[in-house]
Amino acid sequence: MDKYIGRLLDNRYEILDVIGTGGMAVVYRARCHRLNRLVAIKILKEEYSQDEEFRRRFHAESQAVAMLNHPNIVNVYDVSTNGDADYIVMELVDGITLKQYMERRGGYLNWKESLHFAMQIAKALEHAHNQGIVHRDIKPHNVMILKNGSAKVTDFGIARIMSAAQNTLTQEALGSVHYISPEQARGSHIDARADIYSAGVVLYEMLTGRLPFDGDSPVSVAIQHISAKPMSPRELIPDIPLGLEEITMKAMASRIDQRYM
Repeated sequence: MDKYIGRLLDNRYEILDVIGTGGMAVVYRARCHRLNRLVAIKILKEEYSQDEEFRRRFHAESQAVAMLNHPNIVNVYDVSTNGDADYIVMELVDGITLKQYMERRGGYLNWKESLHFAMQIAKALEHAHNQGIVHRDIKPHNVMILKNGSAKVTDFGIARIMSAAQNTLTQEALGSVHYISPEQARGSHIDARADIYSAGVVLYEMLTGRLPFDGDSPVSVAIQHISAKPMSPRELIPDIPLGLEEITMKAMASRIDQRYM
């Protein structure tokens, strides 16, 4: 039995059940008794909650993300500590990830639906970038698709916290390396244009059902991001509009100064 289920955090949040587990935290469904609504609560795993520097970064990053307020971003409501629990309270989204959505649709989407979701991701990123926040881990697994067809980007700030705790391509990075920008692959300084590159990769995958680069190891994929050029989307799916292909490839430009600002 999970030690948090049934517990009341800060005399307000009743933990109901586990929704999922990530690299640094476990996500629970909970009820906020003060506002009588269901929320998602992300609680730091024990190995991280014992690291004071990590906890400091966790709270600082989470408070920054809580300032974001946009219809295409999963809202952060609260950040707190209660006894041994460091946690973030977030909007509970009734939907599935973009990755799951694509799998249900046979692996890829038609160009109109791809553009529909890409525009919403771009609007979320524009809002965050205007607040000085770079996501660093844009991928279909971090985009939620709601039943009404809208998209919400989640886990802002999480990649920055994780990168402070580790300097290697770990198991947690295996799912992300297909979407990282060349400058991330090199370990260089990154800015908002790294998110633009990753969003371009997501659009590429939505349009074609394929990743631009694949390989036997995270390192081999990372090297391709740095030095290789992907096959153009229209070579794979000829009915993709030329303009949409050009947008995708510009977003995925290897040189940072050739991408959208």
